[in-house]
Amino acid sequence: MGYVDATGCEVFAGKGQHGALGPEACALVASGPEAPVIYVIDSPEHPFDVAMAASGIRATVVRVPVRSWNDSLTPWPAAGLRPGAPDFGGHAAETLTELVKTTVPAVEAAHGLAPARRAICGYSLGGLFALYAFTRERSSFSACACLSGSVWYEDWVDYLRRACPDSMGRYAFLSIGKKERRAGAPIMRTVQDKLETCVAILRERGCEVDLVIGPGNHMQHHTERLAAGLAALDVHLT
Repeated sequence: MGYVDATGCEVFAGKGQHGALGPEACALVASGPEAPVIYVIDSPEHPFDVAMAASGIRATVVRVPVRSWNDSLTPWPAAGLRPGAPDFGGHAAETLTELVKTTVPAVEAAHGLAPARRAICGYSLGGLFALYAFTRERSSFSACACLSGSVWYEDWVDYLRRACPDSMGRYAFLSIGKKERRAGAPIMRTVQDKLETCVAILRERGCEVDLVIGPGNHMQHHTERLAAGLAALDVHLT
């Protein structure tokens, strides 16, 4: 069993009509097989309202549930945020390989999709993973949305500075709640400063970047932030 829950993938096209990946998947009303596809990293245990956020999006949106959130989406092992808290597993590379080599081809084959462009989107550790995938898989993802992303993660900014490729012609949407820097473990309170550093690094590499600092903390406005990220990607991709 891998980290990606392929049987739980959902595909949204047109006005939010959807079906689950599998042999009994229902037909979709799509805007054409070459329409862009946005892959949204999600949690099976605490799913985001992707259907609501994707309403009205012209691109096809695929919800991808990922197991073991703290392990599967982190780029390398790191200590837990507090004494006694579980450590982070650091298996993002394996998850990304599974996503790109297995899940994406299976979803697109099952639904007759042949997108000219793809993007990846996620919230919290999913946002960190989206940015990680964006830097690692140039040929797979031409855009990303990092929503309240966990860019506070140990050594992340140094990694991005080293590993971010030339990104001319690519696009990133980053957002955060203005109260996020005031809560959580001390390392988490660095999140806005580090997000702004990520924006600067991406722009130095030629990437077009939008940064939005909105209301609320990390646990608020999930659907609104996801909808804004999807809308920004939709404008860029379509």
